[in-house]
Amino acid sequence: MELPIARRMEITVLGIGNLLLGDEGIGVHAVKTFAACSGDLPALSFLDGGTLSFSLAAEIESCDGLIVVDAAELSAPAGEMRVFEGAAMDAFLGSHRRSSVHEIGLIDLMAIAALSDRLPERRALIAIQPASIGWSDTPSEAVAAAIPGACARARELVERWRQ
Repeated sequence: MELPIARRMEITVLGIGNLLLGDEGIGVHAVKTFAACSGDLPALSFLDGGTLSFSLAAEIESCDGLIVVDAAELSAPAGEMRVFEGAAMDAFLGSHRRSSVHEIGLIDLMAIAALSDRLPERRALIAIQPASIGWSDTPSEAVAAAIPGACARARELVERWRQ
């Protein structure tokens, strides 16, 4: 009798945002930073989701775990970060449909995955409150300061999910 071979959980880390709109690009900046310092964590995929497109649906459906990093309206001080995991992520996206120009697209991608019964069971949104969204290729100081914390939270999620 052959024993099944254990497969490592495949986790996709998706950064969302427009890099030309200052704090709006924080998701992409954070994921690039996390990718650069996470070489010790195997079976991770990193995606620059930009301003989203339906082509990302296949990426979401094919992973075991999904971590999304994005700017979102949290009614909080600039740079504050909150993590929404599982059903809390779904509820946040559903109740804050207009708090980011990308969340409508993200909720649509999540709905596509759910309809095809391929929504990752383990999923989280790391949301960061922007200070300003305007023409700039760098985030504001307060929002840029949130990047190490976002990377730490992503690492914690990966490590906990793989236990």
